[in-house]
Amino acid sequence: MELLNQTLFLWLNAPEHPSALALTLATFLAEWLIWAVPLLIGIGWLRGNETTREKMLVATAAGLLGLLVNQIIGLAWSHPRPFMIGLGHTFMPHVADSSFPSDHLTLWWSLAFSLLLQRVPRVAGIALALSGIPIAWARIYLGVHFPLDMLGAAVVAAFSAWLTLRGARWYLGLSYQLATGIHRRLFGRLIALGWVRE
Repeated sequence: MELLNQTLFLWLNAPEHPSALALTLATFLAEWLIWAVPLLIGIGWLRGNETTREKMLVATAAGLLGLLVNQIIGLAWSHPRPFMIGLGHTFMPHVADSSFPSDHLTLWWSLAFSLLLQRVPRVAGIALALSGIPIAWARIYLGVHFPLDMLGAAVVAAFSAWLTLRGARWYLGLSYQLATGIHRRLFGRLIALGWVRE
């Protein structure tokens, strides 16, 4: 399995002298696109109704659970990144920690799968799930992840999205009240102006 993992990595990894366009695109996908996650959740919370806000909280819980599961996996089984074993070419600085599963993709796909399971809006969930594929490519291309790290991220994300939706009755009510209280304190003036929903 590890031989297949390394072979696939070398096939997808950037050459020694990649084009500036490919490097720029990969860097954007691998480092900057992740900021769409808090942006999407923030817009959903600020402009959405109560149902949308609850769904954003469940999606947030899925992402947090996914990252927690990744930390546990990393502590139980530390898998080196490609550059830690001198494999391929690396074009993005990264901490030399466990590569499996990918935190970036786990967070991204946890949100996507959570939206898909909640069916609101389904098109956003599908778009997010599909856009995780170029993010996975970019992080392999830049030399910080193996292909199986991405498969692991998909499994953790799917599990996290399913579990947080199934267990929502245990945490959603309290977390919604807490989040709404913080929301009203932070955005009271904008709520009064009608720029943000109460």
